[in-house]
Amino acid sequence: MIAIDREKCIGCKLCEKACPLGAVKVVEKKAVVSPTCAMCRACLNVCKSQAISVGEAVPASVVCMKCGVRCEIPEGLVGACKRFTNEKGELVRNRPLHIRQENPVDREKIAISRPLISAVGAGAAYPDYHPAPYIVQEQVEDYDVVTVVTEAPISYSSMMIKIDSNIHIGDEGACVKRDGKVVGMMTAEQYGSHVMILGGINRVKGPDGLAVVKTMTELGNRETVQLKIENGHTLDLQVGKHPIIDGVEDTKMRVGCGGACCGLFAKHLGQLVDEAIIIDHHITGLFTAHPAGAEQLPPSGIQPVGRLATTGRYFFEHGNGWGGTNINNPRDAIKSVDMTRARAGMKVLVAETTWRQVALFEINTQGEPIPIPLTPELEAFRQMAAGNCEDSRVTGMYYAGVGGSARAGVTVNPIMLTKAVHQGDAVLTIAGAPTFVMPGGGITFLADLEQMIPHPFTYTTSPAVVAPIEYTIIRDKYARIGGHITSIRPLSDVIKEGRYAWFRQSK
Repeated sequence: MIAIDREKCIGCKLCEKACPLGAVKVVEKKAVVSPTCAMCRACLNVCKSQAISVGEAVPASVVCMKCGVRCEIPEGLVGACKRFTNEKGELVRNRPLHIRQENPVDREKIAISRPLISAVGAGAAYPDYHPAPYIVQEQVEDYDVVTVVTEAPISYSSMMIKIDSNIHIGDEGACVKRDGKVVGMMTAEQYGSHVMILGGINRVKGPDGLAVVKTMTELGNRETVQLKIENGHTLDLQVGKHPIIDGVEDTKMRVGCGGACCGLFAKHLGQLVDEAIIIDHHITGLFTAHPAGAEQLPPSGIQPVGRLATTGRYFFEHGNGWGGTNINNPRDAIKSVDMTRARAGMKVLVAETTWRQVALFEINTQGEPIPIPLTPELEAFRQMAAGNCEDSRVTGMYYAGVGGSARAGVTVNPIMLTKAVHQGDAVLTIAGAPTFVMPGGGITFLADLEQMIPHPFTYTTSPAVVAPIEYTIIRDKYARIGGHITSIRPLSDVIKEGRYAWFRQSK
């Protein structure tokens, strides 16, 4: 159980707020630990006064090995994640498995899952209260299916651009600029990828709104756009292609974070080296301390420079060095060597998670890491690990809201259209691409740019992105929501116009 030094404790309550089990309470300005403590060490990590330390193990507790935290769960209690209970020395899962029950096949949903026509090239009926330019009907799966299409100027437009790269291209929250004009911002990084959000109503209506919608339109049309991240790198981005960072094409993303690499390649590393530090700007892995490595090799006595997260996982600082960190010389990743555990002749591998850069060191009798050439076996392993890295790509989602006046071209009762979309009675697509409609009010959606018909967007100087919008619904339900029934045309009539091209919707 966690131990509290009452002399050092200042009653700040950081430990109380951090404890996921409510096992730490501040009573009369001093922290008190209850028997429900599972030794997850969350309190220890936040304590500023160094009043918390690891105490004696509770009798009959069980060490949980299901993640790197390694809670010590007392009898009858749960660990920090609350997934397992210690029942008489055995960790028992707290929830049953959930197995899917098949729903009956809904043929109507299949019939409306794809639009009859795309809105690309459809034009618009303006003002919006006029029926949409094309409202067409065709029989699908024995259902009379209607698709309503229009190319609508959307001011509430955004674009989420994902950039696969292990390079630290810029800080979260940094502005994204085009020709000196702010068009978006960097947001939360994802697994091996950076994400920027472009546009949004506040930028679109701002002084640089025209640059904003032009940028989104060109990226959505899969054209190359150059962007500069504030205090970061210059990017040449084209959806579906490798990112170009400061003029250099980045072709491969990492296979996993440093901790993941320890698990992915545990059997190989355990046979080739005595220790490995897999450098990553998110989570760096120390092989012999990582649970996967600990099953292969004894502790090495090697200490990395980063801040300890959980066992075998460290946080390094961002930078332009190895793995997107501030490590420019692989030797600098090794903070210290404890020769009470280490031994002369030990081999220590330092590598990036892309496996493009690796370095091998041998510990001498003074405990110093000395660089040595890679062995042929290690080089063969490096090539295998690097071969598991995926291509770096630029991808994007059009992220917008269509709850505005363009709904009037679909129905005289706009709230009914919104409800139909959320209930699945009407299917929204953008340039033929399926959408994920976000829960809650309005019709806010995300759609994959690469699933759209090529070059789907234009823009107006209002400013707004002009997006091709399609709603597909059964005719009876279209009438029920106040649709423009008298404007429905058979699809065959549209084909007779001769102004069309075939498209195949992406799966």
